[in-house]
Amino acid sequence: MLHLACALSQFSLRHWLTVMLLGFASTAFSAPDSEPQVEAAYLVNFMKYIEWPTNNRTTTTICLFGRDTLGSFLAGYEGRSVGGRELRIRRANSPDDISNCQLVYIPDVEEARVGVVLRWLQNTPVLAASNVDGFARAGGGIELVRGTGRVQFIVNAEALSRNGLTPSSQMLRLAQKVIVVER
Repeated sequence: MLHLACALSQFSLRHWLTVMLLGFASTAFSAPDSEPQVEAAYLVNFMKYIEWPTNNRTTTTICLFGRDTLGSFLAGYEGRSVGGRELRIRRANSPDDISNCQLVYIPDVEEARVGVVLRWLQNTPVLAASNVDGFARAGGGIELVRGTGRVQFIVNAEALSRNGLTPSSQMLRLAQKVIVVER
């Protein structure tokens, strides 16, 4: 009986954290009902649950690398305040394009170029996110995982730390998996 109570408590905490993370979207937006809508909502909310090195930015920018698969789903978030900063959505195809990005999203249709983009982002305070299978193991910051009718994510805490980024404990608890360096 105690085991069941603990399991229910853990489920409740996970459910609450999921609602909190996705709950950022204004009630003006309908609840996400497709995987791309959920992925877009996750990207926006990741911006709230990552701590970047101190800077004087007044905006925060999500850059979409290569062929755009989420732009139409992110368009409604543009101009909204995220973490006290105005959110901007931009396209990126080169290292120069990503110089003002806080998050770079690499869609699975750009899987062949993941390694190149991760090299561009090495040692920069930029969060790399993707829905490419194995992205987090390959050194990406956050991998969106589709399966069983829902979207989850894997956090590569070591990759984030290497780039000077700190994920919140709430984000780490909600992640399907957290990759850390064993010492």
